[in-house]
Formats: sequence, structure tokens, C-alpha cells
Amino acid sequence: MPRRPQKKRWLPWVVVAALTALTILYVATLPNPSELARTTPDLTALMQLRMEEAKDAGKKYRVRKRWVPLRAISPLLRDAIRVSEDADFYTHDGFDFEEIQDAFTQGVREGHFRGASTISQQLVKNVYLSPSRNPVRKLSEAILTYRLEENVEKNRILELYLNLIEWGDGVFGIEEAARTWFNESAFTLSPAQAVLLAAMVPMPLKTDPRTPSRWLKRRAKRLLDALKGLGRISDAEYDEAARAL
Repeated sequence: MPRRPQKKRWLPWVVVAALTALTILYVATLPNPSELARTTPDLTALMQLRMEEAKDAGKKYRVRKRWVPLRAISPLLRDAIRVSEDADFYTHDGFDFEEIQDAFTQGVREGHFRGASTISQQLVKNVYLSPSRNPVRKLSEAILTYRLEENVEKNRILELYLNLIEWGDGVFGIEEAARTWFNESAFTLSPAQAVLLAAMVPMPLKTDPRTPSRWLKRRAKRLLDALKGLGRISDAEYDEAARAL
């Protein structure tokens, strides 16, 4: 009677060990976001991507940016950005799981999914990662966001975010955005200008806050209403801004 082949009981453990080793090696190759507590990158991954896209298209491209500390940025603009992008920024640990669940539920119901990334996740993507949506990049984003939140204080994360994100073709950071679009500093923005700049963050290359589209006006008005509801803006400021939109 032929002998039955023995099962290779050790094989699953070898696979698990190999995957664990590969994961450890992969994590070790990731950049260290704790450096952002002390230093600011001269060029982010997004800036480099835009430069490469322009080069491939045979176009000239110049990154325009001006650094300002958080205290030199309009408090209303800071509030509008948090209302728009990450209302629970100061209370979560980098991931807003309730917002992720809400976005998923809405996506299943409506057939399209909206973003649910926090300010910390967006900063990590801008500084370190490509815009691809593959699982490896999402894993990198999660690991880097966790490390960022563990090592960098919230106000510094917000300061980096406001100074590094895209606000137009070649326009990076709120100071450059304020001067480019409104000839103002980041601190002297009017309430209407602040909500318009905050509203354009999801589509910075397709909107012009000087001649806002209906989409941008509606989004800015919703932000203005939210700021009033939170008591971040006076009735007089609200009325003036609403007339300006």
C-alpha cells in the first residue's frame, strides 16, 4: 500500500516568518516623520511630482512658497481649514474612524466615495508619498501618520500643513496663496477670503478664488455658516463676508 505523503506542517510558519521579515524591512525603509518636529522639507513629494509633470509636458514650472509661523496665519483661516478638512484634528490621533465610517456608508449609498483623510494623513501624503491608491501606499500612509502623531505636536503639524499644501499652479503654502490670489498676507485675510481659500483646498488646480465658481461659492458659504455656528465669527463679519461671496 503506497505511503501517504506527509503534510509540510512547517510551511505556513515559514510563510508567516518571511512575510514578517519583509514587513519589518519595508517599515525600516520608510522616512522618519519625527524629523518634521525640527526641520521643514525644501521640496515635498507633491512639489517634485508637479515638476516632473511639467517637464514631461515640456513646460516650465516654478515652485512658489513663503514660510510663515502659525501665529502669522489668520486664526479664521485656521478654523476654516479645520472645519473643512478635519474638524476633530485636535482630539484624534491621526485617524478619524468615525469620519471614515461615515464616508464609506455614504459612498455605498450614493455610489461614489469622498475622502476622509485627516490633516495629518494629508500632510504625510504631500510630503512623502505618490498620489497612487495601491495597498502598499495606503500602508505607508498609515505607518507614517502614526509616527507623525507620536512625535510631532499638533500645532506643528498644522503649521507644516498650511505652509506646504498646494493652493494653485505652482502655489504652495498659505502665505504665497494669500499674496497670489488676494495680494494680502496670510494674517490679514478677510473672512470672505479666508473661507474661499479654505474651500478650494480639495481642488486647488481647478478653482480661482478671485472669480469663484458656483461650486466654490457654495462650499465657502457652508464654511462661513459653520464658523458662525461655532462662534468663530461675529454677526457683522458674517454679514460682510456673505455679501462678498
